[in-house]
Amino acid sequence: MNEEILQQVQLAYGVENWSAGYFDISSRGTIIVHPAKDDVRYADLKEIVDHLLAKGRVKLPLLLRFPQILTSQLRVLTAAYQSAIAEFDYAGQHYPLFPMKVNPRREVVEEFLREGKRCRIGLECGSKAELFAAIAQEQSPDSLLLCNGFKDEMFVRTALLGVKAGKRVAIVIEKLNELRMVLKLAQEVGVAPWIGLRAKLYSRGSGKWASSGGDSAKFGLTTSEILECVRLLREAKLDHQLKLLHFHIGSQITDIKRVKNAMKEAARVYCKLRQIDCGVEFVDIGGGLGVDYDGSKTRFDSSVNYTVQEFANDVVYAFKWICDEENVPTPNLVTESGRFMTAYHSVFITCIRDEIETFADDQPVVLIDEDDPQVIIELKDLCDSINAKNYAEYYHDALQMKDELQIQFNLGLISLEDRAKGDVLFWEICARSLREAEVDGFSDEEFEQLKRNLAQKYLCNFSLFRSAPDSWAIRQLFPIVPIHKLNEKPTDYATLVDVTCDSDGKIDRFVDLKDVKQTLELHNWDPGDDYYLGIFLVGAYQEVMGSHHNLFGHPNEAHISIDNDGRYHVTKIIPGSRIDDMMQFARYDVAQLAESYKRQLSAQVSGGGLSQVEADSLLQEYEQVAGRSTYLE
Repeated sequence: MNEEILQQVQLAYGVENWSAGYFDISSRGTIIVHPAKDDVRYADLKEIVDHLLAKGRVKLPLLLRFPQILTSQLRVLTAAYQSAIAEFDYAGQHYPLFPMKVNPRREVVEEFLREGKRCRIGLECGSKAELFAAIAQEQSPDSLLLCNGFKDEMFVRTALLGVKAGKRVAIVIEKLNELRMVLKLAQEVGVAPWIGLRAKLYSRGSGKWASSGGDSAKFGLTTSEILECVRLLREAKLDHQLKLLHFHIGSQITDIKRVKNAMKEAARVYCKLRQIDCGVEFVDIGGGLGVDYDGSKTRFDSSVNYTVQEFANDVVYAFKWICDEENVPTPNLVTESGRFMTAYHSVFITCIRDEIETFADDQPVVLIDEDDPQVIIELKDLCDSINAKNYAEYYHDALQMKDELQIQFNLGLISLEDRAKGDVLFWEICARSLREAEVDGFSDEEFEQLKRNLAQKYLCNFSLFRSAPDSWAIRQLFPIVPIHKLNEKPTDYATLVDVTCDSDGKIDRFVDLKDVKQTLELHNWDPGDDYYLGIFLVGAYQEVMGSHHNLFGHPNEAHISIDNDGRYHVTKIIPGSRIDDMMQFARYDVAQLAESYKRQLSAQVSGGGLSQVEADSLLQEYEQVAGRSTYLE
């Protein structure tokens, strides 16, 4: 690949900055994926997509899942903690948990648990449904099953089923009345779980979820409530079951300083509990380990200013230092780093289907005659005379004339044809002004806005609300990159819109190393081109948080593994939602719908509007629609 083009492509998409070693650009200009960091094996995303589409087994949009990246990230996480434990001579051990809320898909959960014997990975669940799935999973005997969230009696009884099955179940107390309920049911059932207490720390995280910590946090016990829990446990003679202290200061913590402060405070709470003869053995630091979505390594909401090793070092060092100072044994450290574990393993593939034009590129040349309104003649004059010296002045003049054009149209002074001429001339002046500004290197905010206004709006075959909902809900940045043609210079600027009928169904904020781009560099697209875009790092939260807005369902899904010889294999294909699936979701009965449509056709036959043969054909066609994809075909 041409070195200059490669630099331009890297600057445009920043793959090496955010990919964490899992994605790269091949010499053929395609995106390749590695099953693990520093692994020479790779698979070509374009080749995978072409293979799947050629076989006719799936259509776009498509979610590609790489389970090997899940285990790779788990190994990176555990290696970081093992390194920190060795470096600081820490007596406790690391117990990773996978929080099911991040991605509860069975394939994800089971992939992590296959690593259980090596790293003692357990599960964290925050609802009865998650717990129901979790207690049936085969876990390593020394791993943990942690129960978070608000609980009712059925939640606790279900957790006790896990205890009966020999699991190390820890119920984390969020409110005082939960402990009273747990004690009552434990006595009834005759078995007691481990008890954890969630502390409400003063320390807060940083980023979008900073409100998860601090005095006003949704979850957690105050210091007085913690002491009351200890009293209640001792009164019930179950204080020996108090095994765990838990806290959580927020997801996607962007600033490592916040981590350090929280660990010091939590370590003090742990030490004080040990000093009043509470046998706490585990401290669960919750989640918070972030993902550098934009590759900037900053405190920006879509980035983090630390590495996983720095995070682990700060956690282990803080507990080692405080515990030594307080003369208490160091606890085992439990982590719930679900975002870090899952974000990289999924890539969402879509394609451009059409362009929504601000103005038509193929408009005929505007011809002016003496009967045209003066404003049209002046716009034509500007358009013909614009050059490198006057483009800024003429652009400002055109803005004034555009306003004048609209005023005259509203007053009925010009025709619809005149207005059309004026619009064509105005946008042509804008396009020529922007070209001159770019040649001139003029980066005034005014022309940056003009660039956004003139950017192509490409219609892509997906639902933002289904497949990347955080982009809409919390303005999360996800890397978006063409998976091919990267050996060519991108020439156009664009924003992306989805197929929903919602004006919010668009992406107009893109990853950039030093800023947030309002447009994405893309290659010239012509109708009929196969041009595939990948939305990367969508493995955390996006699947479970996605909605069925407009009754668009799940995309097709393919699971890919890479063998020791570097060949990829499609290990599983999961068909996306069909229209009849979404009818069931919305509580329609497909058979009843067909029967209702049949009655309407029968009425047309009776009235002479249709023959019976035509009605039968229409009914058959209607019934066949139910089995089709919810997306564009």
